Amino acid sequence: MSLRVEKINSLISKHISEIISRQLSLKPGVLVTVSKVDTSSDLRYSQVSVSIFPEKETAYVINTLKKEIYAIQGSLNRKMPTRIIPKIRFKPDATKAEADAIEKILKKI
Repeated sequence: MSLRVEKINSLISKHISEIISRQLSLKPGVLVTVSKVDTSSDLRYSQVSVSIFPEKETAYVINTLKKEIYAIQGSLNRKMPTRIIPKIRFKPDATKAEADAIEKILKKI
């Protein structure tokens, strides 16, 4: 991965985290964290992985992010200092759930 893409990933992660925490109204007690950003090499698309707590609210949060994608993208466009701004897509980050499942299997062994 090039240095430019890494810098773009870092900027997108920072700005999306800020936008979600300040502009998005979620249920009380729901915590959303940007865990990873993957931007294509041509800088056209970014896939933003979000970690959601509690996990049972994953569907609610993903649906809310999909409904608000235009507002989030617009805010990101105003904050990014680059000429090309990637279109963002959200996906839930299941790393913690998978780690818990593996840990349970290992405890059984």
